[in-house]
Amino acid sequence: MLSEPRSGRLAAWGNALLAGFASPDDAVLAMVGDDAVHRVEGLPGESGPVGLTLAMGRLRTLGVTGLRVALPAPGHPLGLSGPPEFNARALEAEEAVVGFGAPYGLVPEVYEAGPEDDVHVEVLWHCLPVREAPPADVPSLGEAERELAEALRDATRVLSQLDVAASGPVAEAALDAYRARAEAGRELLAPGYPPRAVRVLELAQRVGLLISLAYENGHGGAVSASEMAARGQALRPVERTARRAQVAAYNAYVEERERG
Repeated sequence: MLSEPRSGRLAAWGNALLAGFASPDDAVLAMVGDDAVHRVEGLPGESGPVGLTLAMGRLRTLGVTGLRVALPAPGHPLGLSGPPEFNARALEAEEAVVGFGAPYGLVPEVYEAGPEDDVHVEVLWHCLPVREAPPADVPSLGEAERELAEALRDATRVLSQLDVAASGPVAEAALDAYRARAEAGRELLAPGYPPRAVRVLELAQRVGLLISLAYENGHGGAVSASEMAARGQALRPVERTARRAQVAAYNAYVEERERG
């Protein structure tokens, strides 16, 4: 979770574009990020893949007024509303964008292209029908913030007891990179989002980074089977809570519009 998911970038800047808070050029540049190109296929009225600018315009014409994010995992259809075909594709990709106002969703398929010494990433978003229903298991911003603080406190206590901590040169480099990005004031969300959403997303991404480092750092001092099991039990609910908080932050723009 150090880098935001592609669905998060597309939904956040898509919302800014749909609401008139960002120009098409600025929004598409932010959506693409470090990738080479993004295209969308399967849009009603289009015979083949199209660029993001045309795709956002087509979705607006179809009635989409906002975009939500889904970050599902096995056994946890976070942010999804069906049907099963869309849910299966989203679960395979571990992310998706769900339209608000019209029943369309987008699931990314990521490719590497180019010669061996110059590989770049291309993304093809598949437009599929979705069910118009409340997204699964998405908390409010307030709930997400409280749950994240509680989960982080509990996990820190358990992991400290098991002597599991992110350390070493790889972990330090990742933390330094995160701090540098934060100090540079990078824009976590697009214009139009409430400040609380930015705060929740920043905390969720920080917690996600620490979880990733704890997993990648081996078992630390948790050398027995019971200690390793306790370590996993401590990390899993925090990881789940951090994903829920991320989705709540990305979806805050649509949720505020829905409330009035």
